[in-house]
Order: sequence, then C-alpha cells, then structure tokens
Amino acid sequence: MAPRPAHGCGSGALLGRFGVLLQALLALCAFSTLMLKRFKEPKAERRPWRIWFYDTSKQAIGSLFIHFANVFLSDLTEEDPCSLYLINFILDATLGMLLIWFGVKVVSWIVQHKKYTSLVFGEYGDPPQAAAWIGQCVLYLLIMVFEKTVISLVLLIPGWTKLQQILLGYIPNPHLELILVMLVVPFIVNAIMFWVVDSLIMKKYKQKDTVDINGSIETPHARRTEESRVLLSPDMDFDQSESDQDVSVLQGTNQKMKQPSYQVVI
Repeated sequence: MAPRPAHGCGSGALLGRFGVLLQALLALCAFSTLMLKRFKEPKAERRPWRIWFYDTSKQAIGSLFIHFANVFLSDLTEEDPCSLYLINFILDATLGMLLIWFGVKVVSWIVQHKKYTSLVFGEYGDPPQAAAWIGQCVLYLLIMVFEKTVISLVLLIPGWTKLQQILLGYIPNPHLELILVMLVVPFIVNAIMFWVVDSLIMKKYKQKDTVDINGSIETPHARRTEESRVLLSPDMDFDQSESDQDVSVLQGTNQKMKQPSYQVVI
C-alpha cells in the first residue's frame, strides 16, 4: 500500500479504484452539462447533432489531455497529489482560461487571414466534413498543449508548497479529499469552462432570411410581426368597406348600361 502523508491522499491515489470511479462520474457530469447547454440554446440557433458532436468532441479531447497531464504532474513529487492536482486545476480554470481564449483568437485570426476555411472553428463545410473536424481538433489540442506548458512553468515558481499545505490540510479523510478534488470542485468549474469555451468555438446557426421584391432582407420574425400589425390594423375594415362600395357603384353602372332604351314616337 502506498504511503500516505499525515494529511492528504497518498501517492497513486488519483489512479486507484476509487479515484478512477470519481473521474468516470466527473466525465459523465461534464457531458451532461454540454447536453444541457444544447437544449438551452434557442431553437433558431440550435446546432444539428452532428455539428454539436464536432464542437463538443474538441473540448472532450482537450479536457482529457489536461486531466491526464494534471494527474501525471501530481504524481511526480512526494507531496500530497490531491492538493497538487487541485492547484493545477485552479490554475487551468483561471490563467489557463485566458490562455485558451487568447489561443483561440490568435488561431482564428491566422486561419481566416490565410483563408483556410476548413480550419475555422465551427465551420465544417456543407455537408459537414470529417477532415475539417480532425484539423480543428489538432489545432485545439495544440492550444491546450500551449496552455498546459505555460501553467507548468508557472508551477515552478517557489511558494506553491505552502499553498499546497494550507489548501487541503484541514481534511484528514483521504477519500473525502478525493471526492472534493476529483468530483465536486472540477464539476462546478468544468461546467462553467465548458459552457464558455463551447460558446467561443461554436458557430451561430440561425434561420435563413428572405429577400423581398425591393431587395431588403426580411427575417421570419419581422415578417410575422408585419403580418400581425396589418391584421390588427383599425383601418382595415374602413378600407374594405370603401372597396365594397366602389364595387357596388361599378356594378350598378354596368347594369344601367345594359338596360335596353326605348324611344317613344308621337
């Protein structure tokens, strides 16, 4: 059995049976968050299932890389791996989030400047092409490698050991510490991160607009609004009555013209 410090979980606890079970629950919760986000999207902007899978799978690949990198880095030292994993995770959710945002913006600007349309995040062609998805996954994974490299360099700064001792030193039960580090905190933070990153790399899908005779663009909402306004207009009955009166006058004139004329001779 691996030795355990006075406080915290022991070496190898993150990859033990209980730790793996918690990681599986975390993956299920994270997937449920992305499913919930899709159903919360407006129907006019909701992505088809295939596009949704292409978008979210990029996050899944990147998150798996970050997760296993954190597990590997946490077991490199003889310190409490749970607290070290939590420090890595908190840095990923704060400084790392800014690095991911910066990386996505830079990569998007480069591919648009070079006109690599298949590598624009969220653009997969019509019909969607798996090759475009693979290329975007590679780009997103490179962004995650850049983010994890910077975070690892930040961890080399002295002073993290004291924070590591304070962070979870008050929890004597290693199983409770594992639940907190591998499930509770990551679920809350990942739900926010997944929601933000998915909105960052997805393409907005809206209903197609129509063009009227004058060439102006008319959206379905505007068209329905205009139809409702016309139907509820108070002048409609007045215009209709005038039209009926004009038709009656014309019909009366035609009948008079059709009547035979008689001339009396004396």
